[in-house]
Amino acid sequence: MVQSAVSAVYPPQCVACGGLTDTPFGLCGPCWRQTHFIGGTTCTLCGAPLPGEDRGEAVHCDDCRRTARPWVRGTAVFLYRDIGRDLVLSLKHGDRTDLARAMGDWMAARARPDPGTVIVPVPLHWFRLLRRRYNQAALLAQRIGVVTGNPVLPDALVRVRATRSLDGHSRDARFAALDGAIRAHPRRRLDGAPVLLVDDVMTTGATLAACTEALLRAGAGPVSVLALARVTKDD
Repeated sequence: MVQSAVSAVYPPQCVACGGLTDTPFGLCGPCWRQTHFIGGTTCTLCGAPLPGEDRGEAVHCDDCRRTARPWVRGTAVFLYRDIGRDLVLSLKHGDRTDLARAMGDWMAARARPDPGTVIVPVPLHWFRLLRRRYNQAALLAQRIGVVTGNPVLPDALVRVRATRSLDGHSRDARFAALDGAIRAHPRRRLDGAPVLLVDDVMTTGATLAACTEALLRAGAGPVSVLALARVTKDD
């Protein structure tokens, strides 16, 4: 009764455009159609969509054939374009921390981590965290933990060296910039636990690779990666 009254006064709104929706923290029909959720056959290492019928087999995209990935599995929710890109930028730079609820729900449904898997977000350098006031990857990880019940270690990784924005940089430049920039927190023990590494966007995978290598050096079990958005060559 109370919930019905609240809904009558404050009807659910689309998290992208503010239009009316059937359920709270969701997308309206037009925005859903402009959010390119990934389905069908995907690369099992980075989540990029691939042509062909999904037969449940492990398949790799050209990028993952050329570049060794230190993680065992990779997944992404939607492509980094149109409404999806707008949502990511609103969370990352627009103080729309409320978006982490809907996005975290989508990510949890996509990844479905096994019990005992520890959820770890990609870290921000302290100076960037001071300016932004929050780590969007940590907000997503916390929501995934709420939905799945898996433990979350928000400070398992530390970015010990600030790096410039890597937007527009080549693959080699991205990997070089992140060399030695991320380390495991010396007081956080993983003891062989499997890890789900969470970030908002995957482009070349350089950041996720640096984080995965740091986790493995610290004694983590197999690492899987989960990105909210995947940048592809068409984006």
